[in-house]
Amino acid sequence: MNNGGVKTFYAPDEDDVQSFRVRVFVACVFAFACCLLLAAWLYILQVVRHDHFYSKSEGNRTALLPLVPHRGDIIDRNGVMLARNFIAYTLEIDGKQSRKKQNETIDALASIIAIESRDRQRFDTFLVENRRHRSAPIRTRLSDEEMARFIGQRYRFPNVEVQARLFRDYPHGKLASHLIGYISRISEKDVEHIEEKGEAANYRGSKNIGKTGVEAVYEADLHGITGAEQIEKTAGGYAVRSLSNKPSVSGNSVELSIDIELQKVAEAAFGERRGALVAIEPASGEVLALVSMPTFDPNLFVDGISRPDWRMLNDSPDKPLLNRAINSAYPPGSTFKPFMALAGLAAGKRTVERLYPDPGGFWFGNHFFKDDKKGGHGMVNLHKSIVVSCNTYYYVLANDLGIDAIAASMAWFGLGARTGVDLPGEGEGILPSPEWKRKTFKTREQQKWYAGETISVGIGQGYNAYTPIQMANALAAVANGGKLMRPRVVRAIIDDKGQRYVQSPELVREIPIKPEHFAAVRKAMEDVTRFGTGARAFAGAPYRAGGKTGTAQVLALKSGQRYGETCKTNPRLCDHSWFIAYAPAEAPKIALAVFVENGGWGAAAAAPIARQVIDFFLLDKRARAPADIEDEDSAEAERDSAEAGESVRAGERIE
Repeated sequence: MNNGGVKTFYAPDEDDVQSFRVRVFVACVFAFACCLLLAAWLYILQVVRHDHFYSKSEGNRTALLPLVPHRGDIIDRNGVMLARNFIAYTLEIDGKQSRKKQNETIDALASIIAIESRDRQRFDTFLVENRRHRSAPIRTRLSDEEMARFIGQRYRFPNVEVQARLFRDYPHGKLASHLIGYISRISEKDVEHIEEKGEAANYRGSKNIGKTGVEAVYEADLHGITGAEQIEKTAGGYAVRSLSNKPSVSGNSVELSIDIELQKVAEAAFGERRGALVAIEPASGEVLALVSMPTFDPNLFVDGISRPDWRMLNDSPDKPLLNRAINSAYPPGSTFKPFMALAGLAAGKRTVERLYPDPGGFWFGNHFFKDDKKGGHGMVNLHKSIVVSCNTYYYVLANDLGIDAIAASMAWFGLGARTGVDLPGEGEGILPSPEWKRKTFKTREQQKWYAGETISVGIGQGYNAYTPIQMANALAAVANGGKLMRPRVVRAIIDDKGQRYVQSPELVREIPIKPEHFAAVRKAMEDVTRFGTGARAFAGAPYRAGGKTGTAQVLALKSGQRYGETCKTNPRLCDHSWFIAYAPAEAPKIALAVFVENGGWGAAAAAPIARQVIDFFLLDKRARAPADIEDEDSAEAERDSAEAGESVRAGERIE
């Protein structure tokens, strides 16, 4: 205070001093506590959580890129390439940006390179089915000219990447497609399956996986082992240098047992007809050819099949995607008779020479089961019953054996059970028995087995239904004296160093039938191709073969209907055609089953196909296709067979 020029000072009182000291102390304590907290947090960050933050820091500085392995090749038994890889460039759009932005990007790209409607459809499908991928391909397999045009305007498309991708190629197109299978884009379902097996790390960066055929069954061998490259990158994500590299390991190559040239002959022999063929080496079980017609081009699936192509395949009444060789089961018709003959011999119900009368049919109860020949075949023994395909002989034999004995005997040959072939989707077929009926049908009336049904089974009709591969494998067991082998389509696995690991033959069982009984049935089957129902197809063959024709009924004729007229009106109601054969007779090297869907008489449609295949296999030549047998005798035989089949169906419920 200034009082007349004199300054006066007041000393602070004790309360103010004390208050100030408290505030200073509190401030010091607070500051000290903050320092302690800061020190503690620095300790946690730099010591306790050092490894965590170091790895995050390294993650910002580095990136781990998957190195996708080269998929293994698929070759035939002679080294011919059936599935291979090539590298091509792909344009991929950021899958996380808005749909509007993606469409704008696609429209802009279309002004530079060709983008078709199917490319847009595949892009949309990929986004829906593969949400886990960061980008989606809009164009694949770019040409050099297209790449040059895009690179020139690369600056306009910051959200478009150019990727060098491995692509699968099937150089033979439709040939053997059901056997080889195909690869296609990994779906969400595939991802779940991969994760369940704990293989997610091995599929990082992979876009495709085997879907069908050998490509699917041997996926683990073909895929290989994914590698990794660690790179240093800028804050903008651009690579600076490579820090480390763990190379990928290429997938193993798979060597098939099939001969692609034999496969080509077999498929060509079918022409436009639907059906299947399986050829097996009896001694080893190796599949020499596996045909399902019609077929399809597996190259359509590699980039993701377009909607028009999928509709074309999926909606076709011919069902080209169906593997008829292993998945579909059909009544075997008279090709069942050699196995019935062996069952009769093994059970002691028949001898080779004993004669039985054939008056043109068999009375059972109050129903007459017609024979395949009007008026009958006279006196018939086992040999003749196979050569002329006498239905009456097998009506009586079926009745003598009974359904339980028939079912047990057919099970020896693997009929009505999966063969275990190394392909996906194998069907089981139907080996009829009382137990099968009880499991299959719901009502007590349906579950009851009728004695008349046993008669039907005896000639390969009724509930009988077997796949072509079952019939071929069963015949191979007959050809090699009773050794039932497991069929397989892969001969060897070849690793990336060229080491070959051969698949060993697998014996399923030795069929408990005497060698002399097998010899008797084989002798009869050999005479089928010399004097019997298969003689026309094998006329002039420079080798001896054993075979058996079969005609399986499709349509149950109503009163007043005639088979020939109905078949011509609707070809899909014609009977199925079968032929089973092995050759050469003295030391069989090939056993096959041929099935022609709605082909009619077995000797007319299926047997000529078998002849062409065996000619090529044994003589190394492409035989001129024998003409379909369309004479009066065969036409009448078809009518008689149809009438006999109708007779069988009418008697199935006789007790």
